[in-house]
Amino acid sequence: MPRKSIGETAMTDAERQARYRATRAAGTPIIRVHRALDHRGPARRWTDHVAGLVEEPIEYATWLDSLPDNRRDSPLAEALQAICDLDLTERQAIIPPRGCGRN
Repeated sequence: MPRKSIGETAMTDAERQARYRATRAAGTPIIRVHRALDHRGPARRWTDHVAGLVEEPIEYATWLDSLPDNRRDSPLAEALQAICDLDLTERQAIIPPRGCGRN
């Protein structure tokens, strides 16, 4: 994703270089933030995703149980019930093949 523009128009190369040199001359610290890389292999990512899928219906069941009586027949309750009724045992049994990536 490109950086946000500082001004209304894009800077020229000379302006960008002048700003870079002025920042270095001022001695202000340069802070660069790098996103953490996901070093898990595909098999580990699959296992983590399936574990998350299994945990979600438990949270939705708690939400469904805490609904007030006047909301029990609402579309929200129906959607929560549909999520709670999902059977994820087949997905838990799937073990991805080794050899894909750095396993």
